[in-house]
Amino acid sequence: MNNRIKELRKERKVTQDELADAVDVTRQTIISLENGRYNASLQLAHKISKYFGKVIEEIFIFEEK
Repeated sequence: MNNRIKELRKERKVTQDELADAVDVTRQTIISLENGRYNASLQLAHKISKYFGKVIEEIFIFEEK
């Protein structure tokens, strides 16, 4: 699953640490999400979408195979 977290974070000039604190995860989790090594749980995806004021589908791109 791809995502737009890094793009949205940079648009808002938010650091990985700031985003991690806001959604209650570690900076390493944000790094892994941005690099596509980790897929967010539904709960985390919801927190991230609320943080950026977008719906989940605008941030997380699910590609059916």
